[in-house]
Amino acid sequence: MPVFRHRPSITPLLGVTLLCAFTSLTASAMEGMWTLDNLPKATLAQKYGFTPDDAWVNKVMHSAARMAGGCSTSFVSAGGLVLTNHHCVDSCLGDLSRPGQDLRRSGFIAQGPEEERQCPGMELNRLEQITDVSAAFAQATAGKTGQAYTEAANATRARLESACVNGQDATVRCDVVTLYQGGARHLYRYHRYQDVRLAFAPEVSIGAFGGDPDNFDFPRYDLDMGLLRVYENGRPAATPEFFPLNPHGPEAGELVITAGNPGSTQRLLTVAQLETLRDVDLPGRLLREAEQRGLLNQYGSEGTEQNRLAQKTLRWIENGFKVQYGQLETLRDAEVMARKRSEEAALRQFAASRPELKDTLGAWDDIARATRVYREIQAHLSYTEGAQGYWTDYYGWARTLVRAAAERSKPSGERLPEFADAALLATQRHLLAPRPVDPAFEKVKLAWSLAQMRQWLGADDPLVRQVLGRQSPQTLASALVDGTTLGDPKVRQALWDGGAAAIAASQDPFIRLALATDAEARALRARHENEVKAVETRAAEQIARVRFARTGTSVYPDATFSLRLSFGEIQGFKKNGQPVAPFTEIGGTFARATGEDPFALPQSWLSAQKALNPAQRFNMVSTNDIIGGNSGSPLINRRGELVGLIFDGNLGSLGGAYWYDEADNRAVSVHAGAILETLDKVYHANRLVSELKAGAVH
Repeated sequence: MPVFRHRPSITPLLGVTLLCAFTSLTASAMEGMWTLDNLPKATLAQKYGFTPDDAWVNKVMHSAARMAGGCSTSFVSAGGLVLTNHHCVDSCLGDLSRPGQDLRRSGFIAQGPEEERQCPGMELNRLEQITDVSAAFAQATAGKTGQAYTEAANATRARLESACVNGQDATVRCDVVTLYQGGARHLYRYHRYQDVRLAFAPEVSIGAFGGDPDNFDFPRYDLDMGLLRVYENGRPAATPEFFPLNPHGPEAGELVITAGNPGSTQRLLTVAQLETLRDVDLPGRLLREAEQRGLLNQYGSEGTEQNRLAQKTLRWIENGFKVQYGQLETLRDAEVMARKRSEEAALRQFAASRPELKDTLGAWDDIARATRVYREIQAHLSYTEGAQGYWTDYYGWARTLVRAAAERSKPSGERLPEFADAALLATQRHLLAPRPVDPAFEKVKLAWSLAQMRQWLGADDPLVRQVLGRQSPQTLASALVDGTTLGDPKVRQALWDGGAAAIAASQDPFIRLALATDAEARALRARHENEVKAVETRAAEQIARVRFARTGTSVYPDATFSLRLSFGEIQGFKKNGQPVAPFTEIGGTFARATGEDPFALPQSWLSAQKALNPAQRFNMVSTNDIIGGNSGSPLINRRGELVGLIFDGNLGSLGGAYWYDEADNRAVSVHAGAILETLDKVYHANRLVSELKAGAVH
């Protein structure tokens, strides 16, 4: 099957024309998260003597995959074996754990196929086809603004995705991907794997060795890997296209490529949008996550089971806090913002100089007005539609059930996008996945978030008065959790199947709460979509025209959790003025270990120390341009061999949401040789080692 149905009618332009201080792809092959239909072939040929042809691109596309909920993966055998990060299977380990059996702490090895355990709700998607649908959206939204624009865009999205799935939603997923902030839209068709099973994960003490102190740092000594397997019809899926492991790995200066799904970058945003992130969004997120960290650490200190539950969430909170702190520091850098303003002024001047672009001159001001609306509604939007006041799985399930009952009676094109026909199966599977939930833990989280809502909106706020009444957050949280039965997947299934009648008849307190608060949440969502998102998207389409006219095809779009290739090389960097070598070795792990968390090695490693090759390269850094969502991306060479596994960036990469700096931005990966070495000599995973070696480069 071909990669592309047809070429874009207009070639995507790269959004930001970075000034010389921002390393641009026109000057360096390092920068860029490139779509498969617009690779920097001329630059690659000139710098590395490498020109990826269609066969190479197709091989990469079919060998890479993504987790539907986040993270990247790749196939590493013909029998459906999938390689990703330990932190990407962490939720599966938590869902499969029980009191007295903490798989995060002990690790997991399936000695035979019968021991591979299904990860609740996990789904993998392998990209099969890309179609340019920009013209369909342009036609549907022509002359429309506000609510009319939102409705037309949603209806077009639903129609295209539904036609793409064509009733095959068990095995097909289709997503419309917006590129260049609205400059282009492509339809991505995926093969869907809904039976994903855990095959191997090391202990968290080595999967996250160094913990938060080492996070976003280098040197690193982490075996941040896990192995999954996709099944179809109860049998391991056939995956004839995969990345064979090359245990020799790359050398310093060698070209390496990531094939992953970076989540989101904001390199194309206007200054007004960046200022809103700097002044409103990021400070609020950081304050919330800082308090969540404190809450979880306190809860985890109360006992072994409390610690198990807290750690399941804490790792993500700590990671997010560090990421967003780095992003805020970037946007607070006066030089960065000055260059962004200069770039924007130059783009506006270019538009003013071209008569055919005069109709775009108001786009930046339109976005600025939309950001002012967003600032006005942001707090209430977060606590209503964003559900920040209800930090519990129970409320999430309740809202999904309430909205599904209301939306499923409408034609697909008129529903909220997450309930359109093409998306309905994913929504249903997430809702009904048999994940364990601990009522005591949910009470603690819910009480805290209710107190936060009262603090930030005020005790006299109508929503706060409606939800809390005269009750304290703790009293209400206990009553809600004690009264609910939504923790039982069978109950959620019955309410889903029963539709509107079952929801109306339900006396579950979370269902009643979701019903009571849904009207205001929907109203604020509609205002955000119509007065903010629709305005920003329409204006971004106009700005994209300017960028197309100015830069043509030389650059890449912002990340959108869709498959991208990034080209770089193995290269060290300087930290505090001192050079940092690009490799670490397994022997250095034992020298770094202290015996105390987070630098305590598991007993399996201590027992295997003499058997391991201390000179085996362990972790390494490269100049590949990555962002969150790239976790689990294969690091391959020009021959399509897997030489590493991306799991992190360095501190210099945290500003990568807004710009790329070749001097400081580094991607951190596990060396392919270390994967085989440790699977063999530490974990004695003979079956998996044999499977990996069957396709490996010798």
